[in-house]
Amino acid sequence: MAAIPLSLATRRLAGILLLSIVGVEFGGRFMLTVVTRETEATEFQQSFFRAGHAHAGVFLVLSLVCLLWAEFAGIRGVLGWIGRLGVPVAAILLPSGFFLSALGSGATGPNGLVVLLYLGGLSLAAGVVSLGISLLRPADKLAPTGS
Repeated sequence: MAAIPLSLATRRLAGILLLSIVGVEFGGRFMLTVVTRETEATEFQQSFFRAGHAHAGVFLVLSLVCLLWAEFAGIRGVLGWIGRLGVPVAAILLPSGFFLSALGSGATGPNGLVVLLYLGGLSLAAGVVSLGISLLRPADKLAPTGS
């Protein structure tokens, strides 16, 4: 099998994403303290912490997949950048929204940082829609420069 040439930007972003999986591992350790009741948390906090941890891992993997699809298809220009960065940004915003909006002793509902969930959802949608549209376009219609 031949090697797949990757742009420098894609290689760097993929490296950062792979290293950030260690952060998800630390989140897993925190989740263990919540589940074993070493850390006190309300039912609301437990559910938001679980959601944050799950979204972080899933979106990191999806980010790596989207990078490869963008690279395979040779997607360039604005759609290429949105397609490459939309999901990784969502991988930061959505878990942050779940964790940060549930902070506080005895919290039973989200605080104002719940807005990060909406921003993360928009970033996710922008990333996958731009990548999907780009993959559906004929190759000769893709921008010749960029990324």
